[in-house]
Amino acid sequence: MKMNKNQHSILKHFLVHKQGLCIEDLASLLLISRTAVQQHFNVLENCGYLTKKTYTKTAGRPITRYAITDKGIHYFPKQYAWFAALVLEDLFEILCEEEIEKYMTTLGQKLAIQLSDQFQDKSLNERIAQLLLIMNKLGYDILAVDLEDNVKLLDDKVVHQPLLRAHNCVYHELAQKHTQICEFDLAFMSTTLGEQVSQSRCMAKGDRVCEFSIIATPSIDEYS
Repeated sequence: MKMNKNQHSILKHFLVHKQGLCIEDLASLLLISRTAVQQHFNVLENCGYLTKKTYTKTAGRPITRYAITDKGIHYFPKQYAWFAALVLEDLFEILCEEEIEKYMTTLGQKLAIQLSDQFQDKSLNERIAQLLLIMNKLGYDILAVDLEDNVKLLDDKVVHQPLLRAHNCVYHELAQKHTQICEFDLAFMSTTLGEQVSQSRCMAKGDRVCEFSIIATPSIDEYS
């Protein structure tokens, strides 16, 4: 939902007044009519940003107060990049390269396990599509290339190697300093897909894109 100026202002007031506000409170704060406030409340409530809470005045009729929901709180942008960079930089000072690689691998596997229900009972191509959907939401700008036709010879066996190409790295500056971070992507992708994944190109190492090959035998029925 795209909020207008008044709706945005109303939600910001609720960040300060988490105990709740009524229509009269907001009409006074924003200098607009009760009817206008009620209309904005209806929109915000329907979108799940506000919820009704009714309180009774000691000497009068009950009044309806509204309170901000968790969804309303999360509407406002939060910047975690600086904190993540701080934590990782500190981690890299403590651990050796091998320990960092192991840590990143474990981290990628843990995330994959958390999302495993989204990949169950799906063919490989369906799992790839779901993986791309998740990674693009995280800011990777990644797409599939040659899902069916990328065939290579490996250990005297013909294997399919669907190729994934990313044009954006979500932690590019850190990866330039510590390429072990890429182990997170590899572990996450291989665990969600249930297939071996290798990286052939890397932006952190000077390439224009990151490319990942998924190694899977053509005998698997899910390619059909």
